[in-house]
Amino acid sequence: MATHKGQGSTQNGRDSRPKYLGVKVGDGQIVKIGNVLVRQRGTKFYPGYNVARGGDDTLYALANGKVKFENRKGKVFVSVYPLEEYNLYYGGKYANNKPVS
Repeated sequence: MATHKGQGSTQNGRDSRPKYLGVKVGDGQIVKIGNVLVRQRGTKFYPGYNVARGGDDTLYALANGKVKFENRKGKVFVSVYPLEEYNLYYGGKYANNKPVS
């Protein structure tokens, strides 16, 4: 009986493939319907206006527009605003006159 393992193949060398998680679209970027915004495990980011959450917690756009990351109630929400609405509230002619809600 051998007291040591022979020179066979190693037991190392296996690894799972990367999952490519994280934020895929930055704040202020333009997206189309169905574009993936965030891939995540659990809910680090929550779906906001015009954003839905998939079965694997992926956030994706429900409308064409610009992405906005917003802090509400101690959580980060990801929203997609149509361009006209985004310009009105976040950088258009009336940005400084937006109503306080």
